[in-house]
Amino acid sequence: MEKLKLVIANKNYSSWSLRPWLAMQIADLDFDEVLIRLEQDDTRDNILAYSPAGRVPVLIDGDITIWESLAILEYLAEKFPDRGMWPETAEQRALARAVSSEMHAGFPGLRSHYPMNIRKRIPGRRPTPEAAADIDRIKEIWGDCLERYGGSFLFGAFCNADAMFAPVVSRFETYGIEVDRACRAYMDDVLTLPAFEKWSAAAEAEPWVVEADEVDRGLADFGVPE
Repeated sequence: MEKLKLVIANKNYSSWSLRPWLAMQIADLDFDEVLIRLEQDDTRDNILAYSPAGRVPVLIDGDITIWESLAILEYLAEKFPDRGMWPETAEQRALARAVSSEMHAGFPGLRSHYPMNIRKRIPGRRPTPEAAADIDRIKEIWGDCLERYGGSFLFGAFCNADAMFAPVVSRFETYGIEVDRACRAYMDDVLTLPAFEKWSAAAEAEPWVVEADEVDRGLADFGVPE
């Protein structure tokens, strides 16, 4: 059987790449990783060599190419049904898919104002109204799932829904977003996953910088006294 291949971008910045990579690591799937650097003259051509959409991540399984994060997670859950990539019950799977789809399609205020940057710690960056609304909704989702299912992760054991929200956990950590005790415990459980720590260590070691995702402004730029 030909080995799976996952094409990703810089680990420090590529939130979409993190999602399937983390899920595959935790599901103990054997795969090769291809990393394409962002913001290079040949970046788009290099990605187009793998993906007709010109974006990462891309999963390649023999002659099958899947170029979208949530579709990759669905494909892997069907291909490896014994790996627990979605929760066990129909109710849990439906809700996990609903919150994963909401994450996939929503939260533009958060994404634009708080770009993923694992290497940085920038507490106190005041949210825009749009980002604040997104933060409140994410905390609502986390709180509801954690209260319903009572595990370390959103649906008890780690699943694709946690993979979808892992970049948000990283953003909340980078920018010091305040959360309640239950959400903080959830964040800590994600951040201390060996697979997440492995990704973070690789991100820390990357020498490349994408200026558009580097936020270095002081607190006063956002109306907060320094």
